This record gives sequence, structure tokens and C-alpha cells, in this order.
Amino acid sequence: MDKLNVICVDDQREVLSAVLHDLEPLAEWLNIEDCESADEVLSLMDEIDAEGEHIAVLISDHVMPGKTGVELLTEVSGDRRYLHTKKVLLTGQATHTDTIQAINTAGINQYFEKPWQANSLVESITRLVTEYIFDAGLDYSQYHQHLDQQTVLDRLR
Repeated sequence: MDKLNVICVDDQREVLSAVLHDLEPLAEWLNIEDCESADEVLSLMDEIDAEGEHIAVLISDHVMPGKTGVELLTEVSGDRRYLHTKKVLLTGQATHTDTIQAINTAGINQYFEKPWQANSLVESITRLVTEYIFDAGLDYSQYHQHLDQQTVLDRLR
């Protein structure tokens, strides 16, 4: 079974803890990692890639010291190793311009404003991981019971 990773990054530990708590139901079949900075994420992504594992989804806050979430997601989107990785911006402080930049240059797949709804986050991440599995050409049958069934049906048509 291919190891699938979801990485969450936020410089505020309490927000990161809330995201991890909300994603806990997915830990049965996904490896959920957390980081507190863009540099930490990039280092972790290199390690995961070197181990031959998959980074299905990257969830990033926007306002962080050093590198913003949009800058991080844009950098990841330009790295061919993560061509199929789905990108989520989860923030309470992005401006309209930041959001447009995230869509246009970072190719984000989903945007959530803080505070988010836990069930919406879980549903979205499930759908995005399902899309990742198909986009990356992985064998979906080993994950079938966990996947977003509507996306599976749409992809098999």
C-alpha cells in the first residue's frame, strides 16, 4: 500500500492542534504531519519524497514568519516532484489580492477561512486525496472504502 501524507503548516500551535484534531478521523488511512514554518515543510517534503512516499495534500496558513502560505504553495506548485499534490489555503488573514495570487500562481485547490467547519475540512481533504490518487495513477482499490465515492464514480466514467 502506498503511503499517503497530508501535511499541515501553521505557525500558531493552537491552530495547528485544532486542524490535527479535526483531521484525526482520516489518520486511519492517511499519515498526517504538522509543521510550524514554511522551511520546516519544505525540509519534511524532501524527506518524504526521498523515502518514496506520496504527499497528497498540503494545508497551509497564509500569514507566517519568513515565507507566507501563498509563497510556500507557489514554490511547491513549481516543483515537478509535487505535480499532483493538492494545495489548501486555510487562513483568516489573506486579502483579496492574496487569494487571487494563491489561485493564479499557487494553483490552490481549496480555500478555507478561519474558523472552518470540521466536517467540511474532512470532506474536502477526503475529496482532494481521492483526486490525488487518481491523478498520480495510484491503485485506488486499496483505499476504496475511505475515498470520496462521488469522485471515484466521476473518475471512472
